[in-house]
Amino acid sequence: MLAVIAFVVGASVSLATSWLLVSRLERVGERLGLSEALLGIIAALAADAPEISAAVSALIGHQQSVGAGVVLGSNVFNLAALLGLGAVVAGRIELHSKVVALGGAVALWVAAVCLGVVSGVVPVAVGLALAVLVLGLYGVLLGTEGQGLPWVRLPQRWWTWLRSAVTEEEIELEDAIRPRPGRWPDVAVAVSALAVVVAASVVMERSAVELGQRNGVPEILVGGLVLAAVTSLPNAVAAVYLAGRGRGAATLSTALNSNAVNVVVGLLLPGAIIGLGRPSGQAVLVSAWYLGLTCMVVAVAHRQRGLSRNAGSLVIVAYAVFTILLVLGSLS
Repeated sequence: MLAVIAFVVGASVSLATSWLLVSRLERVGERLGLSEALLGIIAALAADAPEISAAVSALIGHQQSVGAGVVLGSNVFNLAALLGLGAVVAGRIELHSKVVALGGAVALWVAAVCLGVVSGVVPVAVGLALAVLVLGLYGVLLGTEGQGLPWVRLPQRWWTWLRSAVTEEEIELEDAIRPRPGRWPDVAVAVSALAVVVAASVVMERSAVELGQRNGVPEILVGGLVLAAVTSLPNAVAAVYLAGRGRGAATLSTALNSNAVNVVVGLLLPGAIIGLGRPSGQAVLVSAWYLGLTCMVVAVAHRQRGLSRNAGSLVIVAYAVFTILLVLGSLS
């Protein structure tokens, strides 16, 4: 009974405080003059604090299946809840093809690296370097609004395309996430909120693992389904809200950037320090589903310049199939 109370309280405090963390970090970013796209990445990082904290806590506790499950399961859930459910609720999420291509390429790169690491083909440190390299270049490109990376030699028409893609994303995001400039009290609130989110998420993860062990629930289900869904709820609510307002690029950015941040900060970085343990078939299944569903979403969104209600329903069905396969695989 005590573990149940600890889980409920930890989840409630973590999720509620994460909203405070997101709003204050966005204000600080606005004060620093960051672009809308970079503000979106900061918002995604802050909203990901519960799952990242829970995943790192599990890895430190040598529950690698739980840690990997939280990150990878959250990513699959994000695609279903943020984009799938968002498209169903809004009727359609309109997107610019260049925005989809740019953000989708980064998301697919990180997802492919993640699968390589989880399956044991790519060393964790190498995977971390590959993911950070691409995300870093992407961040510089967004932060300079397509004017950065002068040391990268590309044909002029490529630079023109990249600047156009960044500009389109900036225009889409401007009305969606433009906060008021922050002050020093916002920094103090953000730091305090982060400490509370981390502490509450650790309590939530520990109590969930304890409940799973008591009831014979496999670790991959505790992390990949239960903790993954609970910790991703703030992102899901925010994305449905943005989709309902017609802010397609903001919805896509929230989903794809959140997933990339999850992989790098919640899995690859602590994995390079602590280790991920031996590859497991279930973790590989979750990672492969994450990559496959990302491919499907990006391909459909690029071809249709958005996601229709039918496409959103298909993404949700894919998540339901994933859930069934994961449960059956864990119980067999």
